[in-house]
Amino acid sequence: MAQTTFRDLHVPGKPFILANAWDIGSAKLLAALGAKALASTSAGHAFTLGQKDMGDITRDQSLSHCTDLVGATPLPVSGDLENGYGHSTDDVIKTIRGAAAVGLAGCCIEDSQLPSSKPYEFYEAVERIEAAAQAAKSLDKDFVLAARADGVMNGHYDTKEAIRRLQSFEEVGADVLYAPVPPSMDALAEICKSVNTPVNALAAGPFAKFSLEDFANIGIARISLGSALSRVIHSAIIDSAKQMFQDGDFSSFQGKASGAEVEALFDEVNLKIS
Repeated sequence: MAQTTFRDLHVPGKPFILANAWDIGSAKLLAALGAKALASTSAGHAFTLGQKDMGDITRDQSLSHCTDLVGATPLPVSGDLENGYGHSTDDVIKTIRGAAAVGLAGCCIEDSQLPSSKPYEFYEAVERIEAAAQAAKSLDKDFVLAARADGVMNGHYDTKEAIRRLQSFEEVGADVLYAPVPPSMDALAEICKSVNTPVNALAAGPFAKFSLEDFANIGIARISLGSALSRVIHSAIIDSAKQMFQDGDFSSFQGKASGAEVEALFDEVNLKIS
């Protein structure tokens, strides 16, 4: 039987979880615990550096980070590569080529004019995705390009405009379509029905209440986490730190995974890549 590729995982109505890792340790844990594929998270990575999301990380920093994730496990890794780290089509092409060079199996490119959340004008957004798609298809390896319409999430346009953009991204060659946090599950279902290309959903914010089955029922092919899991970890740090610094209470450390349990999971993945 042929080996399942990253592209093969994208089946509408049978979604897989694209687990966003923020460092080597989290990548290894997610792989040991059942992830089929990993992705970086721009926000999660920024948090590890004590920086904000939205354009504070450079292309070189991001690709170096992605190199670490690629080497951490045998799983395919997709890069959260923001807007391609520049406004021109040449910037996007350079990012796609760099992503492939460090071993990524795919990446996301969004339509926000980072560091602003304002979207590119429609035709410019489409032109950028077309350049990314052509660059991806010219590579000597399979590379899955996800095109993001972030204006709904950022409050700059509605679902109708998101669909217009996603349909055009599909026409110019995007392999996966993604509009993070539309207004409702019904809106997400409408997005799925409006295109023929696999659709990514974000299991965060108001969509965290839905199950894998719920996403499957509307035709989603891939479910990513964004920075949600990273923020679970940061929330635990915040809560525990408040308890110990304000109340002198260390009880939040009780009943958690031991060092031996964590190391055993690391060993499980290390054996697969040795």
